[in-house]
Amino acid sequence: MTEPDKSVMDKAVTRLEYMQALIGKSMQESFSPVGRWLNGKLLDIQEGSMQVEYVVREDMCNPMRVLHGGIAATILDDIVGTMVFALGRDFAYTSVNLNCDFLNAAKTGEIVTANASVIRAGKNIIHVEGVITNANGLIIAKCSSNLIQTSLKISF
Repeated sequence: MTEPDKSVMDKAVTRLEYMQALIGKSMQESFSPVGRWLNGKLLDIQEGSMQVEYVVREDMCNPMRVLHGGIAATILDDIVGTMVFALGRDFAYTSVNLNCDFLNAAKTGEIVTANASVIRAGKNIIHVEGVITNANGLIIAKCSSNLIQTSLKISF
């Protein structure tokens, strides 16, 4: 993980506030290494919701030059996980399942937006949903997932 931007950290006291200070910027300061590789642009993050914009790159595509289903699932898993991380809970959460539906194609060069939201946040399990849409609002992929609390204590 790259070191968090110290100028942002001086002003931020929670993980959510740290992430909110990055709105409008690339995800190169993400806590997630895969999030840094996906390199989306953070559009918004609130308690229980997150929105990130991505450009579909060639290295994200299958041989048909459309967004690979595994990468769409990775985008969804990363955004819901980062959103849950930003909730600021004391312990880390990890995905128990990720149920994805792939509904339409996104071509190389296309801009897509991923949205995540918490549906139910229990003490040990958090149920989330995510959706990737194109510029016209067409659903590319969507998911539901359950994340479970681990024994890994998070320090920030």
